[in-house]
Amino acid sequence: MREPAFWWREPGLAAGLMAPLAAAYGAIAAARLRRPGSTVRVPVICVGNLTVGGAGKTPTAIAIARMLLGAGLHPVFLTRGYKGRLAGPLRVAADAAAADVGDEPLLLARVAPTVVARDRLAGAERAIAEGAGVIVMDDGLQNPTLVKSVALVVLDGRRAAGNARVLPAGPLRLPLDTQLDRAHGLLVIGDPSPAALDIVAAVRARGLPVLSGRLAPDPAAVAGLRGQRLLAYAGIGDPDKFFAMLAALRLRVEETVAFPDHHRYGGGDVARLLTAARDRSLTLVTTEKDLCRMQGDPRLDRLAGLSLALPVGLVLDEPAALRRLLAERTGLRL
Repeated sequence: MREPAFWWREPGLAAGLMAPLAAAYGAIAAARLRRPGSTVRVPVICVGNLTVGGAGKTPTAIAIARMLLGAGLHPVFLTRGYKGRLAGPLRVAADAAAADVGDEPLLLARVAPTVVARDRLAGAERAIAEGAGVIVMDDGLQNPTLVKSVALVVLDGRRAAGNARVLPAGPLRLPLDTQLDRAHGLLVIGDPSPAALDIVAAVRARGLPVLSGRLAPDPAAVAGLRGQRLLAYAGIGDPDKFFAMLAALRLRVEETVAFPDHHRYGGGDVARLLTAARDRSLTLVTTEKDLCRMQGDPRLDRLAGLSLALPVGLVLDEPAALRRLLAERTGLRL
């Protein structure tokens, strides 16, 4: 399902009509969040966000894991495996199908061992059995099952918290203050909007560190796209962010096609994209996450084979600040 456009505008009639539902949902979710969690015998670093949709959690989790690996530590990713068929706990194999484990775990598994589990405590125990010296959770800020050593909130600087209303009136997963009260730090990705600066102020008022960074594309991949006429498509939390990145790189994008977040591509999508690319002599380009989502489905092999990916990674403005936060909260030597 595509996100309602009114989530990302000033609150209006639609948000107002849904306010009673949002209040009920927020109260129930906040009560669930107050349940005591379990502590496991290794540090747990949780990378979460305030809203539904993409904010840059997965690139941030990957950057943290690489920081830990560089310090000689043994991180294991823990994720729910959103949209995957299997409940776990299980370790993600390199050739796993996205339909079984979800798309993000396939990206994570390229960097470090990755466990998928809907039961986060069982997943943490499996991660420890897989040799984890530290667990890095991709998402799970709103899940009370595990006690987090570090809860790092990732915020899209442009979209911030949208209309700042709770589901279904807006994109917030829980009331803003309820979520910030559980955070140990904030990472703002991209230039902050006025709404994002309000959240930054709220975090600083709690005495918590605020970090900043940006998502940067792989230079070799960008070079490979130069001079080509492109058809860009994406089924992520904010496809417009991907399209804007291509435009900022001065690549020649002739057409864009947006799909809902975690979109499962089917035969109709394949025909539509391949036909459009063939008729106009365009090169298909998409995100790494979208290509991962096609893994393990023979019906999508042709689309995947003809599509180029633009990998992106997190570039921190002050990596030492993140290293310091992680070290202080976990006791690890970084």
